[in-house]
Amino acid sequence: MSKNTKVNAAILIIGNEILSGRTQDTNTSTLAVWLNSIGVKVNQVRVVPDEEKIIVEALNILRKTFDYVFTTGGIGPTHDDITAQAVSKAFNRKYEVHKDAFKILESYYKPGEFNEGRQKMVWMPKGAELILNPTSGAPGFKIENVFCLPGVPSILKSMLGGLKNKIVGGEPILSHTISLRTVESEIAHLLSSVQEKNKDVEIGSYPFFQAGKLGVSIVIRSEKQSKIDECNSQILEFINKMKLEIVER
Repeated sequence: MSKNTKVNAAILIIGNEILSGRTQDTNTSTLAVWLNSIGVKVNQVRVVPDEEKIIVEALNILRKTFDYVFTTGGIGPTHDDITAQAVSKAFNRKYEVHKDAFKILESYYKPGEFNEGRQKMVWMPKGAELILNPTSGAPGFKIENVFCLPGVPSILKSMLGGLKNKIVGGEPILSHTISLRTVESEIAHLLSSVQEKNKDVEIGSYPFFQAGKLGVSIVIRSEKQSKIDECNSQILEFINKMKLEIVER
């Protein structure tokens, strides 16, 4: 892929604990920020339960639709960690012990600690490429355009550095934020007018509540700094005319 190509990705969050609300998903934000920085735009995020059929169906749709798919969760040692099994089924590959993963974990644990439960973490689709884990030993894996990562946020974060040379991105996606003391309805028509003139730039508005007052953050996103600067000037023009207050966040 050339640097001018638009490269996209989907994130598939796997786990009943996310759907039940017991665990808060922070992995989407971590992955999206990191992917943006290397020129990959996240176009879709799905959350699915620990059910093989649902994981397989979602994965087969996403991997055919997007350049890259990142799964998080379900690759641990417990009975409900079924991601690797589901990925094997989605790709119609044999589910087997990955010899290199076995060696890594065998040397990671003290003698006698590499029990049956932990050995479950070395079962993967045939031909999977390992994603090394500098935090807790157990590797993730890659198969074609699908990257399977753990659900524990700190471990996932520590593994991203090792992925950089496996992903070809486009131009990094840049962003600029202007935060105003106003409400969305006051500026909606003016933002629409700026968006109309700059169709290849993404402009979003996001309400916030700070120090007991409402505000709106306008976020301008593009691969080109010059386009961001242009939009920024047009937005500042109407901010000055309306005498809106810009606030620090």
